[in-house]
Amino acid sequence: PGRARRLLVSQLFQPLNLQVGSEAGWEGRAGEPLCRSQKLMLQGGLIHPANPGCYYYLPPTVRAMEKLVKVMDEEMQAVGGQKLNMPSLSSAELWRASGRWERMGPELFRLEDRHGKGYCLGPTHEEAVTELVAAHSNLSYRQLPLRLYQVTRKFRDEPKPRFGLLRSREFYMKDMYTFDASEEAARQTYELVCGAYCSLFDRLGLPFVKVQAATGSIGGTMSHEFQLPADVGEDRLVLCPEGHFAANVETLNGEQASCPTCGEKLTQTKGIEVGHTFYLGTKYSSVSNAVFLSPENKPQLAEMGCYGLGVTRILAASIEVLSTEDSIRWPSLIAPYQLCFIPPKRGSKEEEVGAALLERAYDDLAEALPHLASDSVLDDRTQLTIGKRLKDANKLGYPYVVIAGKRVCEDPPVFEVWNQEAGEVLFLTKEGVIELMSKVQVP
Repeated sequence: PGRARRLLVSQLFQPLNLQVGSEAGWEGRAGEPLCRSQKLMLQGGLIHPANPGCYYYLPPTVRAMEKLVKVMDEEMQAVGGQKLNMPSLSSAELWRASGRWERMGPELFRLEDRHGKGYCLGPTHEEAVTELVAAHSNLSYRQLPLRLYQVTRKFRDEPKPRFGLLRSREFYMKDMYTFDASEEAARQTYELVCGAYCSLFDRLGLPFVKVQAATGSIGGTMSHEFQLPADVGEDRLVLCPEGHFAANVETLNGEQASCPTCGEKLTQTKGIEVGHTFYLGTKYSSVSNAVFLSPENKPQLAEMGCYGLGVTRILAASIEVLSTEDSIRWPSLIAPYQLCFIPPKRGSKEEEVGAALLERAYDDLAEALPHLASDSVLDDRTQLTIGKRLKDANKLGYPYVVIAGKRVCEDPPVFEVWNQEAGEVLFLTKEGVIELMSKVQVP
């Protein structure tokens, strides 16, 4: 009710270290290299180290993450996904039955309860979801396909956590598990979910490639990775320049130099894996006896697939590939805040008129475009020059910055508007600012 409360930069919990030139304080261990996203996220007060491979996610990061999850929800629900939530603790018996308790080795965080019963902290949930579906033994073919997904915290005891959120021990993941009545139906589901992943990365404006991949410890007979090409990436990829073929090098027998389709010379690049899809067949459903009743009323094993997206990894990887060395650039859809207002410096000749006009512009915009009310901040650190605050805003990657500069005293008042994505500066009246911002999308 009433006017939206203004969000003031001085009150946001985002301890900035933008003035820190030296990286010494950020290195996990002496001399460990930092990648761009890790450095920018630490300097910008987006994450704070807790212990190796674990971070506090500060409020702006949580805002970006929640927006990203909303976009994921839209894409998953568009392909019939139903959201659920599974426990982080998974019983050792379940993992022994699937053979992964031994196979995963020290990557699994293992623990015991007071009764000596063994558990692991779930790095992924194939066993758990299959047990859940198997428990509903009267499942009919009419209820298939089932496409169940969650967004939860996951744990992997990485031997060498590094590069901030790109390779951490605790992270957020969106994982979907699908159950189909036949191999053909399961392969259709596979194509459908891969299409949803392509749509997600297109909406975020991220330059991704879908590559053939190894099935690894998860298993199954077909697998693809969604990769963002980047120098800091840990995967080596080969790509056909015409787009006919793309693979993770680990899937190839020996060195493959030319495209199997068109014969063109393959190019090599490194990539950050941000998504992974697997066609599992009955690998897990046969262990837990996850069956459905066929039209002939006979129990039949469900055909499965699993599909992961790294939520926190996509955040860091998008900063990695879109940003400059010293300024964060977000996919505009998921920027923590869309808009930063910068009033005149305290004591300047524009202060009296400009501060009031800028605050009115903030309030009028919040009223005209209520979906942006919580997406706007006012940089009230008026002891600093406009230039210093603009520099900070630029480093933090607000897609739009509205400044009450010299021209705010004109009639009608004109604001200086920085559109970071387009790399342009506009001079607009208050109405012009509202019209410009009316085109901005937030999830």
